Amino acid sequence: MIKQALIGVLCGAAIMTAGILIGHFGITKSSSSEPSWVKDVAKDVDESLIQKFLSQVDPIQIQENLRELTKVPHMATSAGDEQTVQFMLRRWQDPETGLDQAWREEYKVYLSFPDPKNANKVTVVSPSDAVLHTVREKEKIYLPDQEDPDVVQPYAAYSPAGHPKGKLVYANQGKPGDYQHLNQTVDLRGTIAITRYGGAGRAAKAINAAPYGVIGVLVYTDPLDINDGLMSDINETYPHSWYLPPSGVERGSFNTDFGDLLTPYLAAKEETYRIPRKDITGIPPIPIQPIGFEDAYVLICALDGEEAPSQWQGAFNCTYNFGGPGFKQTSAFNNSDVKLDIFNFEEEKNSSNVMGVIRGSVEPDRYVIYGNHRDSWVHGAIDPSSGTSVMLELTRVLGMMVKQGTWRPRRSIIFGSWGAEEFGLIGSAEYTEQYFTRLSERTVAYINVDIAVFANATLRASGMPSVQSVVFEATKQVSAPGLDSTSVYDNWIRYSNRTSPAHGLIPRVGYLTGAGSDYAAFVHYLGITSMDFSYTYDRSKTNARIYPAYHTAYDTFDYASKYIDPGFVSHQAVARTAGNVLIRLADSLVLPLNCSDYAESLEDYLNTAVTLYQEPLQARMISMEPLKHAVASFRQAADNLEELIHSSDLANETPLKVRKINDQLMLLDRAFLNPLAFPDKYAFRHVIWASSSAGKATFPGLADAYANAESSGQSSDWDKVHYHLSVLSQAIEGAANMLVDVI
Repeated sequence: MIKQALIGVLCGAAIMTAGILIGHFGITKSSSSEPSWVKDVAKDVDESLIQKFLSQVDPIQIQENLRELTKVPHMATSAGDEQTVQFMLRRWQDPETGLDQAWREEYKVYLSFPDPKNANKVTVVSPSDAVLHTVREKEKIYLPDQEDPDVVQPYAAYSPAGHPKGKLVYANQGKPGDYQHLNQTVDLRGTIAITRYGGAGRAAKAINAAPYGVIGVLVYTDPLDINDGLMSDINETYPHSWYLPPSGVERGSFNTDFGDLLTPYLAAKEETYRIPRKDITGIPPIPIQPIGFEDAYVLICALDGEEAPSQWQGAFNCTYNFGGPGFKQTSAFNNSDVKLDIFNFEEEKNSSNVMGVIRGSVEPDRYVIYGNHRDSWVHGAIDPSSGTSVMLELTRVLGMMVKQGTWRPRRSIIFGSWGAEEFGLIGSAEYTEQYFTRLSERTVAYINVDIAVFANATLRASGMPSVQSVVFEATKQVSAPGLDSTSVYDNWIRYSNRTSPAHGLIPRVGYLTGAGSDYAAFVHYLGITSMDFSYTYDRSKTNARIYPAYHTAYDTFDYASKYIDPGFVSHQAVARTAGNVLIRLADSLVLPLNCSDYAESLEDYLNTAVTLYQEPLQARMISMEPLKHAVASFRQAADNLEELIHSSDLANETPLKVRKINDQLMLLDRAFLNPLAFPDKYAFRHVIWASSSAGKATFPGLADAYANAESSGQSSDWDKVHYHLSVLSQAIEGAANMLVDVI
């Protein structure tokens, strides 16, 4: 029995020892052959790759891109536009430098054109209908570019056709207050109003006029607003400088809503339901036509009537009068009318987005989108081809890395070359409508580079506050054009800066509060973290509201290469900056979005709101305490999340923990969406960044509601102020809840 027991013990010990050894070596073998994805999911942005990218961005390549893109005019849906579609596809399908995949996405969209057989005319006619003056129909030719038969006549897209005739009046910028002021002095019924660009949107100049009985509108660019007062093409304007020649005319889309006008909130596919044309809103109810300042000078300087206010005066060497209505008795136009003959027509045409993708290696279902529109009014060297040239250089460098097998982003990168932007951001808006759910659930951020270079002084960046830190990090790594020892960041802070409670003196990042480019649908409709980059001019050296050749026949390769960015080094700086940010968003383990910076912006808005509104609202028993509490909650949640990110070794955490944090960061702006907050503003749902007419640096819905209530005094309007306070408070509380731990 003892012998048997001893044998049993020895056998048990042997078996245990064998088990331990097997377990030990089994575990060792298992850990040494762990799946490759374990390392992949923990990979972070590679700083050496960013340096390689920066070194390979070539200004000569950008220059040649622009030369190719501007060979012919390429207005949306034209033959020239199709040429650019094919060019983009060739580049993005190139076997050595192309993307993983590229394709075209078609939409059938509602556009407006001048009649090529019946040019729009503006004339001064005598009582016997004799023509005393004819406004120039096409811009003056200086170079062969202006001779191209595809240069479209200056016109106002979506202006109705018509033939109004009446006495002329001067209505400054065509703002509601301008017409109200003018109407106190002049009977506006049956008149034609001449207005200048700026102050109000294009369509608004006619929309604001119609209720006063105005039957037609002219619009021009005053040399004071664009040329620093210069007017002569003998030695002052293009082709001698960047300034607008006297015959230059800014074309544009005269509608207030973005996207296809016949398919609101639906992608404009062939079989999509379309509203009746008579139900379209936000377009001019009366004919409107843009003209050059050489003709505006002739008309305005002949006007009779009282002298207009000093702030209405422009650069012409005459007094700007209201109009009698009509012209002075001493003028050659005495007792004459201005007549508009507008032959515009509308048409549904196929327009293409060109799309491309680099698929992500770890999180292919998370998208960083980079976009710019492709269509122009004429040659469009600066708007938009400067941006397209930059985008093509980004995709060349990144595409080459992918094709060579040296890099693949963690997340997918989608590139969009949007069509028909000039007619109201149509291509990008239709894309967001078609892929609404997918983009809402999967998009990390959108980068927009439309006009890459307005001028060559400094960077201009706008975006959600959460992108500030990654933009700063990128700009510190890029040399400022012509200043090799100075970074874009250090140059930028000299031109535009602010003092942050958290960071001290920093460059000023603007906000995307309007619908000025293709970021609009991503920001306002989808609530996607977005940003916009460009290089721009020194505001202390010019009063130009935009680069002077904007939307004219003079926005050409010659203009861009001589006067905007000789050597294309500012284009290179924008490409490096935007590309650096793009790589960081696509490759960082934790998304480089900072919630605490967002909290600072909300606090700034709150402080302004309290200063402006708290006392008057208290007198009406409306409390701002819920809004204060919401902003405080957001600050606490944001700081706690930032602390968690910085104190955690997330590279060694489970992938699900990193994914959870990234989803919180990605979805933050979605929490600010309210589809019912702005019923009168098409597709505006973001309660922090919606457009505002109040002109106050605070929450837009609250500011507009307060201004309206203060003006009307009606209790129902004060109820709307209370409503917007509740909308804001609950949206910000909801955003704060997005940042805390899951329930």
